[in-house]
Amino acid sequence: MNWRLAAAVAACLSLAPALAGTSPFGQHPLTVQARDAFVSDLLTRMTNDEKIGQLRLISVGPDNPKSAIRDMIKQGQVGAIFNTVTRQDIRAMQDQVMALSRLKIPLFFAYDVVHGQRTIFPISLGLASTFNLDTASIVGRVSAYEAADDGLNMTWAPMVDVSRDPRWGRVSEGFGEDTFLSSAMGQALVTSMQGKSPAERYSVMTSVKHFAAYGAVEGGREYNTVDMSPQRLFNDYMPPYKAALDAGSGGVMVALNSVNGTPSTADSWLLKDLLRDQWGFTGITISDHGAIKELIKHGVARDPEDAVRVALNAGINMSMSDEYYSKYLPGLLKSGAVSQQALDDATRHVLNVKYDMGLFNDPYSHLGPRESDPAETNAESRLHREAARQVARESLVLLKNRLNTLPLKKSGTIAVIGPLADSKRDMMGSWSAAGVAEQSVTVLQGIKNALGEQATVRYARGANVTDDQGIVAFLNQYEPAVTIDKRTPQAMLDEAVKTASQSDVIVAVVGEAQGMAHEASSRTDISLPASQQALIAALKKTGKPLVLVLMNGRPLTLVKEDQQADALLETWFAGTEGGNAIADVLFGDYNPSGKLPMSFPRSVGQIPVYYSHLSTGRPYNADKPNKYTSRYFDQVNAPLYPFGYGLSYTTFSVSPVRMSAPSMDKQGSVTASVTVTNTGKREGATAVQLYLQDVTASMSRPVKMLRGFKKVALKPGEATTVSFPIDVNALSFWNARMQHAAEPGAFNVYIGLDSARVQQGEFTLK
Repeated sequence: MNWRLAAAVAACLSLAPALAGTSPFGQHPLTVQARDAFVSDLLTRMTNDEKIGQLRLISVGPDNPKSAIRDMIKQGQVGAIFNTVTRQDIRAMQDQVMALSRLKIPLFFAYDVVHGQRTIFPISLGLASTFNLDTASIVGRVSAYEAADDGLNMTWAPMVDVSRDPRWGRVSEGFGEDTFLSSAMGQALVTSMQGKSPAERYSVMTSVKHFAAYGAVEGGREYNTVDMSPQRLFNDYMPPYKAALDAGSGGVMVALNSVNGTPSTADSWLLKDLLRDQWGFTGITISDHGAIKELIKHGVARDPEDAVRVALNAGINMSMSDEYYSKYLPGLLKSGAVSQQALDDATRHVLNVKYDMGLFNDPYSHLGPRESDPAETNAESRLHREAARQVARESLVLLKNRLNTLPLKKSGTIAVIGPLADSKRDMMGSWSAAGVAEQSVTVLQGIKNALGEQATVRYARGANVTDDQGIVAFLNQYEPAVTIDKRTPQAMLDEAVKTASQSDVIVAVVGEAQGMAHEASSRTDISLPASQQALIAALKKTGKPLVLVLMNGRPLTLVKEDQQADALLETWFAGTEGGNAIADVLFGDYNPSGKLPMSFPRSVGQIPVYYSHLSTGRPYNADKPNKYTSRYFDQVNAPLYPFGYGLSYTTFSVSPVRMSAPSMDKQGSVTASVTVTNTGKREGATAVQLYLQDVTASMSRPVKMLRGFKKVALKPGEATTVSFPIDVNALSFWNARMQHAAEPGAFNVYIGLDSARVQQGEFTLK
């Protein structure tokens, strides 16, 4: 990591002024004891209607215009607001609370700050590719700073849903297929976004999502069902949520899917027995958008009133974007279908987080004085471009580099071609918060910035993202997200071939429009659209060196493209400074070090393909293939690119594994070490990865499990020792009796630069 950058970001944040406003409640210490006493007293002064109002989270928009919201605030019918992201609007609503409502209980304001607020960082899948928790912390800290600077108090993030099906569009929002990596990244973001306290001027409270197992929806189809054994649920999918909560996340957004037949919004075991009683969570649970209404279609509620009864009794504290709680809770209380205690408990959790946010001490704590409002909301000065560029560089994954095609020379003529080469909107990716597309740097612009007058750049669009009009209509359903060139596909191809023929090298920027890797954007075919495949084929025929720059929010099937390209660079959606960062890597000003957080399948038929699969009785051995083994006979069985994979402009070697001891007991530990050497000709960084295998256990265990990673930077010829301590926590799992324990026996240790190419050691747990 660039430590100067980290220091600069820290200094910027530490200089933030401590601003205080006037509170109708006075000043109170931010301790649990003081909070509980304060909230208990406030509850005694609230009417049931006011309590119900606190449970309502509404979105500003056509369904709730500002005039209607003003009336709701006056009646005490709003507890929080989302989708409002300017200080002026937020201050006006908080002013209304202070002026019009009886008890003057402050609102809190929330937004989907998933990978940046105004400065947009790489999508979460790209951030996971850094394999660097310090980098994740910078993203969290800057994102929180900018969100709080806009007056926000909470973010619907991080998204830690483990997913092993790239057909699901929301893999772009998460950290990939691995439980350990997702846990570590989520924990780093919670810690950095909340800071010492979410009440701090430039911190925000996180709301980890989507609880639970949303990434395991059947067929990768959005909003679908999840059905799995308790062992798999707790070994593979639950740990990232637990890690985020252990880091202090004050909120949990509840998932839209069902788990083993019960919708999460209706699951009292999930939301009470597990979350609160076993895990000790004391924060707020929030339904996802419209989820309470959907309990009727799930088939677990008869009508709207019954849906409210089910949701509140299950443990949903706050209802997102519907009027059901306000409309039906009074009658349910009167009939006794919902108890007074249930209402009070839900209200208490809402008031607790408002207290933890510091809102009762200062309702304007994240706004500052009125005169401090920026003259221009989208001012360039509000961005953190240096941080965005550094993170984006580190997120890029070099997949192929035949005959050292990259880095490119800053001379001659370079053809930049492709439907995504000059797309500002797509560079930001999905859930780009308050980011402004015009402030993002495209690949074309980044290349021009890097070259200046040293070389000639020729540009041609070459193709539309897709020629499928149905898909275009889908992508543009709610906003003009995809622009279509009205020329014929052949005319665009002809221009691209002519441009390429007049150049020394081709940089083709291809992939998905950001809307193709988004919520509600599941795909049955995760290959490049036909229009782009035709473009690549035509460019290949020119005989010029072909560099494919991929922009996408999921693993794609790229067998043909891997064969066609001389170099392949995975850039995901790299954010505000993406174009400059990509150019830095293309021209060698930065040596790529990213690693894949998801395996890339060879075809859709291979899905799910992930490295940590269980052992079988007839495992397939590529070196000694046998017909009667677990395999597909019509395709290579390994993924195209495995989890943890990523190349560099230099090379590294990893020594055999050295163990500090041949065995350990449950109270002790062992250390696994390797020597990593830069065997190439330039300085570079790589992520060294530790995997473990429980050789013989009471139930089948994965062939490998990531249990550690470290980013190291080395000069040519330099070597360093990388060590990983291993204790009983790294060996424990949920067994057939749902006991979390480590079992004595042999363990294999694997250390390498990806999940497939590793050095092996071993030890025994006594």
